[in-house]
Amino acid sequence: MTSSTPASASPVTSPAKAWISAFRPRTLPLALASIMMGGFLAAAHAGFRGAVVGLAALTTILLQILSNLANDYGDSQNGADSVHREGPQRAVQSGAITPAQMKKGMVVFGALSFLAGISLLWVALGLSGLWVFLTFLVLGLSAIWAAVNYTAGSKPYGYAGLGDLSVFIFFGLVGVCGTYYLQTRQLPLLVLLPAAALGCFATAVLNVNNIRDIRSDELAGKITIPVRLGPVRARRYHWLLLLLGFGAAIVYVALAYHSPWQWLFLLSAPLFVFNGRQVSQRQESMQLDPLLKQMAMSTLAFTLLFGLGQVL
Repeated sequence: MTSSTPASASPVTSPAKAWISAFRPRTLPLALASIMMGGFLAAAHAGFRGAVVGLAALTTILLQILSNLANDYGDSQNGADSVHREGPQRAVQSGAITPAQMKKGMVVFGALSFLAGISLLWVALGLSGLWVFLTFLVLGLSAIWAAVNYTAGSKPYGYAGLGDLSVFIFFGLVGVCGTYYLQTRQLPLLVLLPAAALGCFATAVLNVNNIRDIRSDELAGKITIPVRLGPVRARRYHWLLLLLGFGAAIVYVALAYHSPWQWLFLLSAPLFVFNGRQVSQRQESMQLDPLLKQMAMSTLAFTLLFGLGQVL
């Protein structure tokens, strides 16, 4: 759907479809990648706990949906979802869901995220290590705050160009390291490398989104990294994220090497090269939209290959 579509034209035909569209299901595999990575790494060190990984995955899905709803609401209220926006039309922007309904949805998923997070901590930690429990509780509350205040709230940090840092931290470091620790009760420094790789790739997904929306974001005062850098340097920044992500994985395997299977993730390299080249070559905003899904699925493929390589 192009930016010339009237705001009143809803892209969905029923309330259920409107909410499913607002959940943005295509973003969920990327959200799960960090949990999968933490599970694979724990399994490679004989520390896998299925219940912990399952609850971590549930919590992450709920947080991602919360973030998507807050993003839909926040951008509609702050002007980023306007007739100038190049990406697919959002639920509030189209009128399929009212702002009041979206706020209620945010409250529901905020509460569900909190309950799932508490359940995760209870199963993983129980009553032992109160300070560890409280530390992860603070991290969980921070994740809820970050999900809501990316584009919503009085001072959305996404409008100040801090979205990339938040994605790197929560989709990379917190997701991978947190999942690993809750299973094994330890955190080797080397785990930071695959966590950083996931953080770079998740940030690259956001970067493609922000390059696509650079014109409408600039008009709305949403100063993302691509708005700050400009379209040419934003594409160079994209290549940097891809190279740093792969570099972190290579360094990890080199330092923790014990089997040729650990290099299995190199099979995903062509997917990232394709993405980087296409982002560099495609200049029209809507031509970039399919590359969002391609980058997310490339990250998922990398996670599966990397994780299987460590386990094998």
